Amino acid sequence: MTHPPDTLSLVADIGGTNTRVALADGTRVRQDTIRRYANKDFPGLETVLRRFIEDEKGVDVAAACVAVAGPVRDGRAHMTNLDWSIDKTTVARATGAEVVSILNDLQAQGHALGHLDEAHVTTITASKGPAPSPHAVRLVVGVGTGFNAAPVFETGNGRLVAPSESGHANLPIRTERELALCQYVSTAHGFPAVEDVLSGRGLEHVYGFIGQEAGEVREKTAADIMAACNDGSDPRAEEAAELFARMLGTVCGNLALIQLPFGGVYLVGGVARAIAPHLGRFGFAEAFRDKGRFAGFMGNFGVFLVTDDYAALTGSAAHLSALVGGASAQAD
Repeated sequence: MTHPPDTLSLVADIGGTNTRVALADGTRVRQDTIRRYANKDFPGLETVLRRFIEDEKGVDVAAACVAVAGPVRDGRAHMTNLDWSIDKTTVARATGAEVVSILNDLQAQGHALGHLDEAHVTTITASKGPAPSPHAVRLVVGVGTGFNAAPVFETGNGRLVAPSESGHANLPIRTERELALCQYVSTAHGFPAVEDVLSGRGLEHVYGFIGQEAGEVREKTAADIMAACNDGSDPRAEEAAELFARMLGTVCGNLALIQLPFGGVYLVGGVARAIAPHLGRFGFAEAFRDKGRFAGFMGNFGVFLVTDDYAALTGSAAHLSALVGGASAQAD
């Protein structure tokens, strides 16, 4: 299919294993253009983007935004789980776009809020406080291959989604068992980081820790742990998921107190979607609210699940739309 020149945007979501690329018309991602590329088949992002341009009949795009699973600074990104370095010059050269932006993947998820189909946002725990104002802070928490969080601010100059690397902060410790878990996961790096527990591999670590406690260590993948939790075939899998859910509640509660997201906490990512059906019975809400004299105050923060697997693409499109619109307004 041939596309009109210099009208559409290119958006990409770069994970540790795959890169998804699509075209967007304003804030709307063209679903028929979404393509997935295995990162192992390419030496870098530039060749992925050039392949996509070729696959879309040499489309001439006006703008491009890539969302990266790793820290971004001064227009340059370094992948956390992939040996790629990405900068604006590379993206512009590969796409021919006049406007280029690079976001952390959680920033892209934050920019997607308000642009997603309501069917793709479900309530985990409802807020017991007053209805939030349109400018209330929101918080996006990503639980997948890694862990991260990003606050979403509505300002007079548009939306600001502040980057962070929350997954590499220390795990919280409240009990002797949590201390033992921290010591267990810290053996690899000498440091017990949040994503050493709250991620796909983190769930596997929790399962291994429980086996060590029992004196019968055995391994299971995160997918197999969740499958066993779903069908009730392995009590240890359920115990691991419960410990995971409670730790997730504690960490999300800590982040909520730091950012005060009266507009809601939004869980995103494959592991978040997998564990979500079990959060109620495994004590997520209780751990989220377990803040001493601030326990009642924690009821002000609703918690929601985003189930749209392409939310980062939508957020990248929304971010570009705001950039282009802002530039046009300044020109006028």
